[in-house]
Amino acid sequence: MKLQVNASQTWPQISPVGLSGLLVRFGDKLDPVANTAAIACRAGLEAENWPEVAETASALASVILRIDLAVHDEAALMRRLASWLAARNWTDVALPEGRKLWSIPAVFGGVYGPQLAEVAGLGGVSEAQTIEDVSETRLRVLALGFAPGQPYLGFLPERWDIPRQTGVTGQVPGGAIVLAVRQIVLFAGASPTGWRQIAQTSFQCCQPGSAEPLPLRPGDEVRFVPIAEEDFEKPVWSEAIL
Repeated sequence: MKLQVNASQTWPQISPVGLSGLLVRFGDKLDPVANTAAIACRAGLEAENWPEVAETASALASVILRIDLAVHDEAALMRRLASWLAARNWTDVALPEGRKLWSIPAVFGGVYGPQLAEVAGLGGVSEAQTIEDVSETRLRVLALGFAPGQPYLGFLPERWDIPRQTGVTGQVPGGAIVLAVRQIVLFAGASPTGWRQIAQTSFQCCQPGSAEPLPLRPGDEVRFVPIAEEDFEKPVWSEAIL
C-alpha cells in the first residue's frame, strides 16, 4: 500500500471537518501500514506544535487536527499540511518513541469468557489454541474510541478474521475482552456489543483521578496473560518501555 502525495496516488487525503478542523486519512480501511502512518503522523504534528492546532487525535487510519476554521485560513493550513505530508514516506515511518508494552492478566472462558467456545469454532481450532493465539500475540493499540480510554487492539492471526455477531449482546462488563475481524476490544465499561466475549480482566482502561487517567495510548502493545478464575480479583499487570 503506497501512501504518497501526488496526482496519481490517493493517500494521504486532507479534508475539512466542518469548521472544527482538518482530517488526514491514510486509507479507506484498516491496514497495518495506514495505522502506523496515522500514529506517526499524530506524533509528528504534536512535535510541530502549530499554534492554530488546539488538539490532535489518531483513529484507525486517520488523524484529526482540531482547528477553529472560522478563525484560521483553511486554504493556507491545507497547503501547509500537504507540504508537510509530502516531505515524508508514509510507507516507511516508525512508531513514536516512549511506547509501552503492557502485560495484562485475564481469565479466559467460563463466566468471564462465555463465548470462547463459539469463537474457537468459528476459527476452526480448539479453545486452548484460541487462548494461545490471543495470549501469544503482542497486540498494538490501534486507536482509542467508543468510550474513554477504550482500545482497539490488533492484529490477530488471519484465522481470526471472523465476523461480528448478527445480533447484539445486551451488555458485557467493563474489562470484557471481545473478538472480531482480527481485533480485540477491551471494554472500558459495561456496554452492549456485537463482538463475542472470550475473556475478562480487572484492568481499568479509564482511571479517573490518577496521574495518567488513560493509561493505554495508540502505538502501545498489549499481551494478555491467562490466569485462573480465583486470581481475577488480585491480578498484577506490568508495563515496560519498548
